Amino acid sequence: MNNNTEKPKDLKQNFIKKIEKKEKRKLRAQKKKDRVVWFGLGLFGVIGWSVMIPTLIGIAVGIWADRKWPAQISWTLTFLFVGIILGCLNAWYWVEKERKEIEEENKE
Repeated sequence: MNNNTEKPKDLKQNFIKKIEKKEKRKLRAQKKKDRVVWFGLGLFGVIGWSVMIPTLIGIAVGIWADRKWPAQISWTLTFLFVGIILGCLNAWYWVEKERKEIEEENKE
């Protein structure tokens, strides 16, 4: 009989905690309402540029290397791929950083 009286109390406490958590999340979202749209667009820009800049640098270095040291392999293509890989790693870093910040906010 004692278990039956504790279960509704536990359910009530869990329900109250869920409501508090959702309310906190809504209040945070309302505070950041204007920031969210511009922040999202800015993040897409950062990710795009974080891939594009190393790629362009790789192409420039490759063209310079092709002119300086002609070979059977294309230095331009080699450094293009290196630039893309570095750019993707850079973009992954930014996305992970934002994901961790979002997870930290959700824990609060």
